[in-house]
Amino acid sequence: MNALNPTVSTVCAGSGHSLKMSWIREGELNLIEKLTANILKAGPMPKHVAFIMDGNRRYARKRQVERQAGHTQGFDKLAETLRWCLNLNILEVTVYAFSIENFKRSKDEVDGLMELAKQKFIKLLEEQENLEKHGVCIRVLGDLTLLPRDLQQHIARAVVATRSHNKCFLNVCFAYTSRHEIANAVREMAWGVEQGQIKSSDVSEALLSQCLYSSNSPNPDLLIRTSGEVRLSDFLLWQTSHSCLVFQSVLWPEYTFWNLCEAILQYQLNYRPLQKARDQHREDQTAQQLEADRACVVDLLQHSGNGKPLDAQRRQEALHHYTASREQRVQDFICALQHKRDSFFTDLNSQAPLN
Repeated sequence: MNALNPTVSTVCAGSGHSLKMSWIREGELNLIEKLTANILKAGPMPKHVAFIMDGNRRYARKRQVERQAGHTQGFDKLAETLRWCLNLNILEVTVYAFSIENFKRSKDEVDGLMELAKQKFIKLLEEQENLEKHGVCIRVLGDLTLLPRDLQQHIARAVVATRSHNKCFLNVCFAYTSRHEIANAVREMAWGVEQGQIKSSDVSEALLSQCLYSSNSPNPDLLIRTSGEVRLSDFLLWQTSHSCLVFQSVLWPEYTFWNLCEAILQYQLNYRPLQKARDQHREDQTAQQLEADRACVVDLLQHSGNGKPLDAQRRQEALHHYTASREQRVQDFICALQHKRDSFFTDLNSQAPLN
């Protein structure tokens, strides 16, 4: 996968021009585009779309320009794509901005990318009033401890400044891979058990989902990768298990409204089997959790009982009590985990430079 410049994910919300193009200015589709958008919106529409924005470097080679020029075109294309999403009532977008694997590139290249990212986050903060006016929430998902300290602080300022916004969301996967995210979620659950906040029997697939970086977002309905590559490159592997995956040959800087419409049409054509799979998965999770709760109740009754069998009503009451207790434990743990994560950004923000 191309090294995706981290500023690709932020310029759309960072510079005044790009923000207006993407989230603020409305009604900019031409007549044919508006007609197409209205036709698409008559069918089921994805509410959350994820992009692997691949092809910036190949675009630069194709045009025989500097690599940085390809990344700059990528920035502009994301801003434009977000504007299309807004017009299509897609109010949550997740982008793969910088993979942990990208740190393996040359030191000069990585240092340059970090500096560009810092400048874009600084620029983003110049638009705080517009971000607040239009309710744009910026989330950065990944292991930010891998980043330079000053960049962490600028990211924290952007996250904290938009934390309460809830009209539209841009999730920037930065210093991210899915395997790293899943491993971190496991560590978070282990931390919860060690702290006595949850029991080992509370650990489940559903709880792991709530411990991911993306826990505040619904899973993507549609994932799009450009440039002709047909792999996920360790991006949202857990979250896209029931998503529509669309691989398009166009290079990211050459992406068009019609490419996006084509991907949405693919989603609509596959909507019913996707929805059926999601519904079945939810039913399976519910059944598995019920079975796990019953097993725990049986174990508890065996250890605390006097040898006399309980009637069905008493067993049902015990199950109800155990389930309520487990749900409360999990809720308290998730609140504690969210507080820990919020504090990470808040503490960084308090230490951040003013410019």
